[in-house]
Amino acid sequence: MTAKTLTLCRLPRVLVVALMIAHDAQAAPPALPAGLESLGAPSELVVQTRATDEQEASTPWIENLSGFTEIRAGDYLHSHASQQSLSLAEIRAQLHAEKSWETTTFNLTTDVIGDTLSESQEISLDQGEGWIDLREANFMWRASESMDVKAGRQILTWGTGDLLFINDLFPKDWNAFILGRDVEYLKAPSDAVRVSLFQPLLNLDLVVTPVFDADRIVDGRRVVFYNPTTGQVDGADRPLQTDLPEDAEWSLRAYRGFGAIEVALYAYDGFWKSPAGLNPGSGHATFPGLRVWGASVRLPLGPGLFNSEIGYYDSREDDHGDNPLVRNSEWRALAGYEQELIPELTGGLQYYVERMQHHDAYLASLAQGVTPSDPLRQVLTLRLTHLLMQQRLKLSLFNFWSPSDDDGHLRINAHYAWSDHWSLDAGINHFYAHRPDTFFGQLEENSNAFVAARYGF
Repeated sequence: MTAKTLTLCRLPRVLVVALMIAHDAQAAPPALPAGLESLGAPSELVVQTRATDEQEASTPWIENLSGFTEIRAGDYLHSHASQQSLSLAEIRAQLHAEKSWETTTFNLTTDVIGDTLSESQEISLDQGEGWIDLREANFMWRASESMDVKAGRQILTWGTGDLLFINDLFPKDWNAFILGRDVEYLKAPSDAVRVSLFQPLLNLDLVVTPVFDADRIVDGRRVVFYNPTTGQVDGADRPLQTDLPEDAEWSLRAYRGFGAIEVALYAYDGFWKSPAGLNPGSGHATFPGLRVWGASVRLPLGPGLFNSEIGYYDSREDDHGDNPLVRNSEWRALAGYEQELIPELTGGLQYYVERMQHHDAYLASLAQGVTPSDPLRQVLTLRLTHLLMQQRLKLSLFNFWSPSDDDGHLRINAHYAWSDHWSLDAGINHFYAHRPDTFFGQLEENSNAFVAARYGF
């Protein structure tokens, strides 16, 4: 069985006042007591010591501190026996801290979560479970003017697609995306080392992940899905079991700008990021080996911006397409265009396609009675973004629609900046389909509505 799965920085007032006092003290040092002026200037040692003390006093241990506190709640638009009573009911506090030295910067971003719907508070950093979700913890080293090294937990993103990913093979959190958490949580963190080289001819990014980072997948525990093996919607009572590889993966990007045109080439060696195979012995879903080669381009076109991306997915454990337990190799491509339609209203369209390789061999390998997948899957997306009330209110609509599967996913969101600190959010995730076994159809029972209030600092 193949399971189909789919960034305010303000200092606290007391710190601002302290910094102003420190600045005034440096600009106008106190005069020497009467009688000491005739002794002349302090010795060089005293001057150096005072300068060092002042420098240390004016450099706080934490140079950049920001974050937010948020409460978010959601409910399902449908009801299913395998679902919990609510889709979301959580309080989240995020803190971002930064400290810089001469050539090195340390970044830390962590979320503390009170999730009333979680069955366990045991921490799993890989899955983002428990009362702590460590988003970033890394060191950035400026090795030279042409080389940066970033090591540790970090959020990585490549490619040109809008909520469509071809050459971005870094982990995603599909549960957060489906349940209505802020869209920033679609990107899950990677535990990796990134080396960036900047040259006049070509820029290079190499990312090495010592232990494979899988997507935070839909497995039934929070998001129910249609399981073709059982022929029904499965949830927390029968969650998907997986076998995770522990080998390394790497990604490479070579990119350059030609004026306003951005061009990139990509390579990846690792594993399918979501389950794409089945272990017949254990019945567990697997992450077979995968290599990807791709390219992208982005350029101004007319009054808007055009982007295109392509990638070949080489399924290394099914070279000839005749293994029904492993997903076939495939081509993936997309093209998109975005422009301002009228003042404060922006629209964007995308066309995305997946083309299965060796489809005849795939059909011949299927057991009798198994519904085959089509060789071609197409998706069209529409994004509309409208800014109102002096840009304090943002209304957005994003719709996925597949003409080949006749299914889709509609996302509607309203964001209101109540003040410099407070903001409100409300939205709907609606899945629609005619069959329960299609890409979006398997998630139809998870349609939901949500609201949120956030205080940022």
